[in-house]
Amino acid sequence: MRKSFSNINISHLIIFNVLMLMTIGTVFVFSASSSLKMQFDINTFLNSVQFKNTLYLPIAIVVLYIFSSFDYSKLSFDDKKIYKMPLFWMLVGITILLGLVLIPGIGTEVNYARRWLRINAGPVVINFQPSELAKWLSIIFLAAFLDKYRGQMNIKRFISACAVIGVLFVLIVTQDFGTAAFIGLLAFLMMTIGGAVWWHLLSPLPFAAAAVYAAVMSSPTRINRIKAFLNPESFSGTTGYQAEQSLIALGTGGVSGKGLGFGVSNYGHLPEDTTDFIFAIIGHELGFVGTTLVILLYISFVILGICVVLKCRDNFGRLLAAGIVLAISIQAAINIGVVTVVLPTKGIPLPFVSAGGTSMLVSAAAVGILVNIARQSFEDTSFEEFSYGR
Repeated sequence: MRKSFSNINISHLIIFNVLMLMTIGTVFVFSASSSLKMQFDINTFLNSVQFKNTLYLPIAIVVLYIFSSFDYSKLSFDDKKIYKMPLFWMLVGITILLGLVLIPGIGTEVNYARRWLRINAGPVVINFQPSELAKWLSIIFLAAFLDKYRGQMNIKRFISACAVIGVLFVLIVTQDFGTAAFIGLLAFLMMTIGGAVWWHLLSPLPFAAAAVYAAVMSSPTRINRIKAFLNPESFSGTTGYQAEQSLIALGTGGVSGKGLGFGVSNYGHLPEDTTDFIFAIIGHELGFVGTTLVILLYISFVILGICVVLKCRDNFGRLLAAGIVLAISIQAAINIGVVTVVLPTKGIPLPFVSAGGTSMLVSAAAVGILVNIARQSFEDTSFEEFSYGR
């Protein structure tokens, strides 16, 4: 029997998928940030996680719509001089912002890491994290670079690409090892699918491994996280406390959960419950059913993204779409792996779900670009070309 989805457009499905994730995130961030000590003060409320994350949702939707209408091909390298390219000025801007973050008094330090720039907007204080934007700009740069030099990637050009990514990496790694390592992984994967010569890719790996080893060994916190992962019982009251509470939250949720708003893990038991461990709160309040729904939404996003990559008509769009799908899917997999203690604890948020305005807005912009690629690739085409019987 022939199945047809001719009335369903892939770009609409991507938007619906992401809106579902953002809505789930907004609801559970609100639930997780509940506290028995909440003060009903207007200034406190305006700077609360609940208010900010709820405010970011409509803004993210607008950002998604704007970027879905933006012609992604304008981000590619063309025959214009480099200083006339939008991407060049974006990279210059993000490099300056990453440098400003490292300056005491300008960059805001939270939990012994200086990753944010603080913007005072009247009664509301907004924290902007440049490293999140740097992650997406590195994907756009690599897609444009690999497209321009398709089939012409010699060692000189390979080193040039690595130098640009290396500058971003160095500026980020001292304060945010997780994001820097994530950018390095994305760069390796994109160069692999972009046709870089295999020995070019393998040559920097020993240096990268040495750098990662040095970064880990130079930080007692990172060493303790690895020890806690390998021997959780010995660190259950210290470094491994968060991972232990995450498993308790998931386990006590059972099949159907405690019910929305009826969870108790968020009342001081699970640190970072609105950010890195929001998936545990979903499991605690909606149980296995809720976590399965979230995982299925990510899986469907990946499938839709692969459809866009396969159908895209130009190499730049194909590489850019692949980078966007890789970034979101790998980040989701790492976060869920950390929450379920399959991986050591690391500060990687769950895309569209964890609290964090910068992450939500720039991820929404990236999905908007993906939607634009889908629209230009499919036009008014839909799933019909992927139907059975054709």
